[in-house]
Amino acid sequence: MTLANRITMGRMALSLAIFVLIITHTLWAEVAALVLLTIASISDGLDGAIARRTGTTTPFGAIADPFADKLLIMSVYLSFASIKELQIPIWAVFLILLRELTISTLRVLSALHGIALKAERAGKIKTTIQLTSSFIILVLLILSMWSEVQDLPRLMEYLGTLAGPAGRWLTIITAFFTLISGSIYLYNHRDLISKSWNETGE
Repeated sequence: MTLANRITMGRMALSLAIFVLIITHTLWAEVAALVLLTIASISDGLDGAIARRTGTTTPFGAIADPFADKLLIMSVYLSFASIKELQIPIWAVFLILLRELTISTLRVLSALHGIALKAERAGKIKTTIQLTSSFIILVLLILSMWSEVQDLPRLMEYLGTLAGPAGRWLTIITAFFTLISGSIYLYNHRDLISKSWNETGE
């Protein structure tokens, strides 16, 4: 297995660890989740860069890398939805998951036709928004929990009180941009989708 693929697999494992830590819902578990989320986010660009620089791009990596990204996002938002104080609207999380699963299906269709579905600008912007939103929500959650056990400077304490409203609106905004990105992918590959629907297998 190439180094890039090992990093991708590691990001999948980190996604599971982050999910467990967030739903554990203790202060230090959330801090650990933030550290792992930072590592996972860095690895997102690292594996692709290593594969290109070393000339070790593989079919497995082409499929596993975007899958690992989607697994990370789904793990984070599903775990956020389990925390009541974050006020995460479950419908927004559902829309995020729906988009990610839809585009994953599109990648499978593309692979069946021997076409590599390349990352698009809209997808990269979407991922940036998702990760930025995740970091903000998690940091505010940590500040909220920290202020319950220790006196904090007023600004930090105030930011902690924003965990609920920010969690709700950031997730809604993220879902909106995620859907736009998915719509762009589907429109740009409408010929592939039409071809898949109309094939008879003969």
